[in-house]
Amino acid sequence: MSQNPKRLHTAWHNRLLRIVLVIAAALVALLFLLLPLAVVFVEALSKGLQFYFQQIAKPDTVSAIKLSIKLALVAVPLNMIFGIAAAWVITKFEFRGKRLLISFIDLPFTVAPVISGLVWVLIFGMQGWLGPFFRAHNIEILFAFPGMLLAILFVTFPFVARELIPLMQQQGTEEEEAAVSLGANFRQVFFRVTLPNIKIGLVYGILLSNARALGEFGAISLVSGMLRGSTVTMPLEVEILFNEYNAAGAFVVASLLSLSALLTLLVRSLLEYRHNRRQPELPSE
Repeated sequence: MSQNPKRLHTAWHNRLLRIVLVIAAALVALLFLLLPLAVVFVEALSKGLQFYFQQIAKPDTVSAIKLSIKLALVAVPLNMIFGIAAAWVITKFEFRGKRLLISFIDLPFTVAPVISGLVWVLIFGMQGWLGPFFRAHNIEILFAFPGMLLAILFVTFPFVARELIPLMQQQGTEEEEAAVSLGANFRQVFFRVTLPNIKIGLVYGILLSNARALGEFGAISLVSGMLRGSTVTMPLEVEILFNEYNAAGAFVVASLLSLSALLTLLVRSLLEYRHNRRQPELPSE
């Protein structure tokens, strides 16, 4: 029995369109993602492995790495707590101002990071609203760790909440209500019912928040003062080295940031793979 020519033409057309789209996507990824990433590592290793590790071992580079990690270690857990609390309130309760709260959570996505840094300068600067008060009490906010932490928190706090909100909305409240009806308290409901259901989204949010905390530049550049060895993070160290005409050294530090991004991507991919393998297969009809 011969097949319908029109159906064959449609199938051939769909296959051709799929091939063209795949090739176009691959070319875009190669041109705008893989090629720049490859250039970073090629330039970082252009002067050999000895120079690479010497640049990493320099005191200024070590200080920048430590400060970036320290900021991430403080900011990410705080974002995790806020994200879980915000997602819980938004998905489990109805209240006035709910849409406004969601808009506030999305605010860092719409505001340029440099603007958030400028806001902290206006608040805690010497001519700002609270600057003279903290200065009178010998409390350093700007050009110190607290100001940098505030800038990092602002640009990273939506990630955990935004990963959890749609996930918790999809799951609904039936399981929590059933647990409460059986006599479970809040702690038992959260750790035995809610947390196991959201752990994959929570880990995704933590990974994204950590990646953004390590790579943030705009907000940090305004509130840090760029005091080398004290308030310079890895992205700021890249700019300083580049301005000193040490392009190879700048690429070395940039390669560390790129490695952290690749590690984040790898961990997320592995988690997605394990999560998909554990999902029960739908019975075939």
